[in-house]
Amino acid sequence: MSGAIAGLVLAGGLSRRMGGGEKSLQLLAGETMISRVIGRIAPQVDRLAINANSDPAPYLNFGLPVLPDTVGGHVGPLAGVLAGLEWAATLPGITHLVSAATDTPFLPRDLVVRFAALAGPERIVIARSGGNRHPVFGLWPVALREDLAHWLATSDTMKVLAWVHRHDFGFCDFEAVGERAPDPFFNANTPEELAEAEAYLAGAHA
Repeated sequence: MSGAIAGLVLAGGLSRRMGGGEKSLQLLAGETMISRVIGRIAPQVDRLAINANSDPAPYLNFGLPVLPDTVGGHVGPLAGVLAGLEWAATLPGITHLVSAATDTPFLPRDLVVRFAALAGPERIVIARSGGNRHPVFGLWPVALREDLAHWLATSDTMKVLAWVHRHDFGFCDFEAVGERAPDPFFNANTPEELAEAEAYLAGAHA
């Protein structure tokens, strides 16, 4: 594909299953989950920003733009994607945006290059692993931002795939790297899942 790709880390959730608070700032093996995600995705993109709807102060420490939703009401990941697309549209040469969740500390280090291989000017690409779709991990054409804004203003569903299915799209399949490695899109949504990720990292570095 031609054009450059920006990245967006989605940290806009309410973290109910983690017991409240900022899920992305939870520590995993001594490092915040969001810093792990940033460390994996930053080398893959030309520019990177964080989408967060709470106090931006903790996120400003990462030296990245912090973008709140431009649509009110905590309507879900698509609002974060729209904020990212609107930001990306102001950047010279950026044609696509890749989004990644903040609670997925093992996300693929080749996510963006694999997405780009399937991209088109107005084609959305969504991650898939083990037969499961991961719609918050997507490659989004900047050219679709106005269509997404209209959808969020008028639709009765905010489900990511409901909007995706209105457009040209494809899936990009990933597998775990290594026999005992977790799914690349394993997400630590609960204290139990965070402990599971800790256990894997402890074993990997033993």
